[in-house]
Amino acid sequence: MKNTLSRRTFLQSSSLAAMNLGFLGLSGCSRASAEPFKISLAQWSLHRALFADEIKAIDFATIARNDFGIDGIEYVNQFYMDHVSNAAYMKDLKAKADDNGVKGLLIMVDREGNLGEPDETKRKQVVENHHKWADAAKFLGCHSIRVNAGGPGTREELAPNVVDGLGRLSEYAAKLGLNVIVENHGGWSSDGAWLSGVMAQVNMDNCGTLPDFGNFCLKRGKDADGNRICLDEYDRYQGVTDLMPYAKAVSAKTHDFDAAGNEIHTDYFKMMQIVLGFGYNGYVGIEYEGQVDDEYTGIRKSKALLEKVRAASMA
Repeated sequence: MKNTLSRRTFLQSSSLAAMNLGFLGLSGCSRASAEPFKISLAQWSLHRALFADEIKAIDFATIARNDFGIDGIEYVNQFYMDHVSNAAYMKDLKAKADDNGVKGLLIMVDREGNLGEPDETKRKQVVENHHKWADAAKFLGCHSIRVNAGGPGTREELAPNVVDGLGRLSEYAAKLGLNVIVENHGGWSSDGAWLSGVMAQVNMDNCGTLPDFGNFCLKRGKDADGNRICLDEYDRYQGVTDLMPYAKAVSAKTHDFDAAGNEIHTDYFKMMQIVLGFGYNGYVGIEYEGQVDDEYTGIRKSKALLEKVRAASMA
């Protein structure tokens, strides 16, 4: 379902004063209080530059601080596959963050198998595949690893397998003082009701969600020109509402911006009102995936938008 509620429409339906009061009431902030949320940077925002070897993964913290003025980062494991077991490299990676006053928040983990693997022996192996990333997250000072709730089967068939896989991994992470958080990231995980139901079944304090504003496509296909498109999308505002009760991080997905600097697919004023409404006041991570602007421009536009929303919430 395509978002058709623009910021202008939102403000027309609710006065600016009312919107500000809503933000204040929902976030529990006052004019004299700290900022209602902080801004972090997901490494995937720079994936084209990283894959092209234009920048180095070990310099991520330095880039976040010096190029964008951001002090919280979210690592992506794909850029450290060959280094996670290299103690010297990991020590240097942590030193880069420490030297720049940047905090590592989480590691996004992909390509380690499906936690919803139907075969129990294979599922246990997938859980073990994630252990090294939990260990790395602990070393880097992160609070979480982000994983995927993937696997074959219907929503009813997949759920118990994911619950088991997440539960086993969360038990391991708990020993390290870490969270295991699941992003809506394709398949049934992009169904907010399904994923929130899985969280309720896992029922562990250190197992939660990472709501992503843009990953709610349930079924993909191709248009007449052969371009890949979403054929069925879960409502993103409902999806974030479903997942926020379990959220331990938030991913601010951006693609395209209008002349006023607003994201054209997501009404950020409406979305952040939902986020703050659940009492969330942690980091909101920029994850730019647009194609029109280069990555550096897209990140800067994303940050400016979040700052604008943050300022409105404190007015």
